[in-house]
Amino acid sequence: MKLFPNGHATHPHWQMAADMVLAQLRACMKQEAFAASPSLGLVYITDHFASYAQPLLRHLADELPRVKQWSGTVGVGVFANSTEYIDTPALSVMLCDIPASEFRVFSGTAPLGQALVQGFEARTALVHADAHTPELSELIVDLADSTDSGAVFGGLASSRADVVQFARSLFDSDTHSDRGVYSGGLSGVAFSPRVSMLTRVTQGCLPIGEAHQITSVKDHVVLTLDDAPALYTLMQALNVPIDNPRSAVDKVRDTLVGLSQPDQDVLRATGGLQDAAMVRHIIGLDPVRHGVAVAHAVSEGMQLVFCKRDATSAKADLLRMATEIREALEPQDTDAEWAPSSKQTPVVSDPGRRIAGAVYISCTGRGGPHFGAPHAELQVIRRALGDVPLVGFMAAGEIAHQQVYGYSGVLTVFTTD
Repeated sequence: MKLFPNGHATHPHWQMAADMVLAQLRACMKQEAFAASPSLGLVYITDHFASYAQPLLRHLADELPRVKQWSGTVGVGVFANSTEYIDTPALSVMLCDIPASEFRVFSGTAPLGQALVQGFEARTALVHADAHTPELSELIVDLADSTDSGAVFGGLASSRADVVQFARSLFDSDTHSDRGVYSGGLSGVAFSPRVSMLTRVTQGCLPIGEAHQITSVKDHVVLTLDDAPALYTLMQALNVPIDNPRSAVDKVRDTLVGLSQPDQDVLRATGGLQDAAMVRHIIGLDPVRHGVAVAHAVSEGMQLVFCKRDATSAKADLLRMATEIREALEPQDTDAEWAPSSKQTPVVSDPGRRIAGAVYISCTGRGGPHFGAPHAELQVIRRALGDVPLVGFMAAGEIAHQQVYGYSGVLTVFTTD
């Protein structure tokens, strides 16, 4: 597997932008380090081009006849290497050097279930979804459960215009020449176990203090943590006088909670949140019962840690995520990194692994402005991973494991020996 050719451009007219991207892709494919005959195209467009999705995909496919299969979606912003295009007409394309037998593009007219019945083995999947899809959370869980790892990654399309998805497959039952652009539901690419990749999640916040076990609850109100009043534990974490909880109101507004299921840890050994941790807002304080109300159903046995979310915390956690991926690829003899899977399958850090391409999906509430300057979010990733081909988009919700996150970033890298 060689480097994945990629290209990106902004222009008021979609075809001019596409032609600039095509020129970059062709230039990449002439270089020895890049793949000359990629088989899968990932394309992300900003919502300025949403109404031109069909002719745009047809133009790309006609100009790159060797690339038979395509996947992607629309966002209010798209990513390309260390550049972000927000609220401007733009597209970002990456061509993946993956054998056609090792992936399946799926959609409503080419269901993944049909491929599984025919013998395709899915390890994980890149998922694009419409946020208005009924029972979306259940569909994501079902899709994840159909993979060997029990985990998927991706995001919800974001658009102020048409919400479109790209899904052009060799196995599509729709034989119309203009197939490949859809609205609603889920689409994406499933990958076999022979496609090596790593996924990590940044939730944009840092833990405050240690993790606690929830020992009593009432509805959404946490009453005790480690058998101590939850409100007092929160006051101690925020360094607020216990006898004056009202003085904590401003600090509480900027405080969240990280939650994990009873059989899972909420914190990593390094101190950051686990990928599967659920970050939720504090929605109220109960001075009578000395409880803390959170925006999630809680139960006894769950772990809880208080967190802070601001630009500094978001940048630190983003760097942590990218650094973990880099370290997982560094030559090691015995250490192993853990794949982001509910089944916790180990991925051994083999010597000589490098990144062929990356997909980054980040919340619409993040982006350069939140990190202090345009492109700052992607530059943090570049400093950690190097100058690797990268595409992605700004999502209305980020998908990882079996759930939809908010205000997070999901980074996946394709690796090769």
